[in-house]
Amino acid sequence: MTEGSADVSRRGFMRTAAGAATAAGAAGTVAAQEEEGGDGGGGGTPDYGDWLSSVSNFDGETVDATGQDSATVKVGTQANGGAFGFGPAAVHVDNGATVQFEWTGEGGRHNVVSEGEGPLDSGDAVETTGVEYEHTFEEDGIYPYYCSPHKSLNMKGAIVVGTDYATSDSGGGGGGGGGGGSSSAAPAVPESIKSLGVAASVVMTATLGLAYVFMKYGGDYDTPE
Repeated sequence: MTEGSADVSRRGFMRTAAGAATAAGAAGTVAAQEEEGGDGGGGGTPDYGDWLSSVSNFDGETVDATGQDSATVKVGTQANGGAFGFGPAAVHVDNGATVQFEWTGEGGRHNVVSEGEGPLDSGDAVETTGVEYEHTFEEDGIYPYYCSPHKSLNMKGAIVVGTDYATSDSGGGGGGGGGGGSSSAAPAVPESIKSLGVAASVVMTATLGLAYVFMKYGGDYDTPE
């Protein structure tokens, strides 16, 4: 092989190596995104603080109603020693969705009132059946609420809206929610940074492997004539 063809071979090899490294990096990014999965509901496990800790019909699960224009919460479900519950106690909806509060007619007079500075206020407690009150949420966050006559019986609930809200993993601040509390845990690493780290590791591994092959089989390409 002549010196000129050796140079061409080297340039070709390096172009191939660069292309392979780029492809490996792209594949690593895609793999990382697939592994993380799409979090269609939002930003993690909602942090309610101790707001729902004594609510008998809350088992730690938040009902996922994202992807829907509206969701329904029953007012006066069996909980807390009688018909003194909201059902479900915690529900997650998209920003812009409407939550309808439907009275069951059981448990006496009920109403829906935000804890803190939230937007929920159905007015005086009433004893009725059907959808008595609804609210469209337009700001992300966690919105805790209660029934005034039965707050002492733990007739409480919470609405999680959108993706920007306090989580038990990061303690990050949500949008409009008040009274839900937040943890003191360290901020979580953004998912984009995780993906970038995985992709960078793949690229480095691929590049080192190609460099090893080049060093082992490269060198002087000239052969005796």
